[in-house]
Amino acid sequence: MGMRMTETTKGFWGLLTSAEQGDLSAAGRTRVYKPGRILCHQGDLATHLFVLTTGSVKIIFDTADGRRRVVALRGNGDIIGELAGETGGERTATVQAIHDVHALIVAYERFLSFLDSHPRAAHAYVRVMIQRWGEAAAKLGMVSVTSGKQRLAELLLELAERHGNAVDGEIHVAMRLSQEELASLANTSRPTLNREFKKWRRRGFIRTGPRRFTIVDSQGLRKAAGQQNVTRPATAARPAAARVRRRGVSGS
Repeated sequence: MGMRMTETTKGFWGLLTSAEQGDLSAAGRTRVYKPGRILCHQGDLATHLFVLTTGSVKIIFDTADGRRRVVALRGNGDIIGELAGETGGERTATVQAIHDVHALIVAYERFLSFLDSHPRAAHAYVRVMIQRWGEAAAKLGMVSVTSGKQRLAELLLELAERHGNAVDGEIHVAMRLSQEELASLANTSRPTLNREFKKWRRRGFIRTGPRRFTIVDSQGLRKAAGQQNVTRPATAARPAAARVRRRGVSGS
């Protein structure tokens, strides 16, 4: 399965020229995080943002009633933690490495100075943030018109597209995500996940193992996702650019 190289799959880092990447690197420092390591905690004082040059992370939100939810995944090229610098200075989520992560850490003021001195990079940043906001809005809109089964199937297909390894017609995905976390990402329940996984294994759509799964029948899983019948909500309009300049949506 080929990855669609949209602005969000390429990420902010991937849209920069080599010279721009060099200038941004000079404004920060690089740190490596092993799987399971925390990049930042919810509630921490926010002084900097992260640009993921390689690797992937999960965004975790602790609710007021003590529940922990995985609300998003971010990967190669993504910028995270930019919102906290604009809205009060506290991290609104915890960020944890899934794979080995190489992150460029840049203080907010230095990042804003970089955007001021690199108009092309600033424009790329705004485009990426608008697209991310639009995708987040579309996912929220889909909750009211799709079932948990459909959202779960679509999540597996998305993970396969972004992180899968295609071998002999099958797509293998190794992710350090529990079934509880997968259910949270799909905005569904653990019982629904268990029921659908059992059904899809029986039908030959998928195979599952500890922290990994294989898509055997992509078309069958697409049918389960209802991708041929669901009309997606429109994403955010382009004129919103003026309102989101230098703002992000990762919420960490």
